[in-house]
Amino acid sequence: MTPTTKFKAALCGLALLAAAALPTAAPANAATGAPAAQPAMSAEVAAAIKPVPKLGYSTQTVRTLNIDFQYQQTGYWCGPAATRIALSARISPPSQQQLANELPTTTNGTDWIGQVTRVLNNHLGTGWYETKEMPNDPPTQAQRDLLWRDVVLDINNNYPIVANIVAPASNHPPGYPNYTIYHYFTVIGYDDSDQTVLIADPAGFAPTATYWLTFNQLATLIPPKGYSA
Repeated sequence: MTPTTKFKAALCGLALLAAAALPTAAPANAATGAPAAQPAMSAEVAAAIKPVPKLGYSTQTVRTLNIDFQYQQTGYWCGPAATRIALSARISPPSQQQLANELPTTTNGTDWIGQVTRVLNNHLGTGWYETKEMPNDPPTQAQRDLLWRDVVLDINNNYPIVANIVAPASNHPPGYPNYTIYHYFTVIGYDDSDQTVLIADPAGFAPTATYWLTFNQLATLIPPKGYSA
């Protein structure tokens, strides 16, 4: 379902599904233009978060990519910011403004993950990236298997994945506010020993710019959208 413009808000410029008593968007960070950081997590929640290894870390089971991270510079530039993060693993990336123009991104956000796929391939001069749709919610086992295969294959070849997610209040990454967020973020690593994935999130909701999610949660966040891999 595509929410009406009436319920759009400046949290990635994508949609809030709560039609009643819409919360006010967090004020932008004066330095970056990104949404202001959310209140700190409780000590119990913080202690449960898996430590993030140094970027570029690699073992037999863990691999993470070097990136140039930036928070999104407007409330609706999560698509350009996530695309820039992915490009930065391979090239000196363009500005978020340039990518917003190329996608193109409006104040309503970036409409479709296929726009990201096109821009990634254009800048890298490759056909590596493909648009993978995940319309089933929950995803089928075949879709889950393909997603994990793509995570491992892409990260092993130094290609981050850009995912378009839908995060309801009942299924949130760390620090997200208590309503449905439509968003883009970048997958930059994985740990095969426990099937977790490392996320670079331009929104600024989490206490850190990168954090681990279980693969199961990633697979349930993407439908009914898709990802570039």
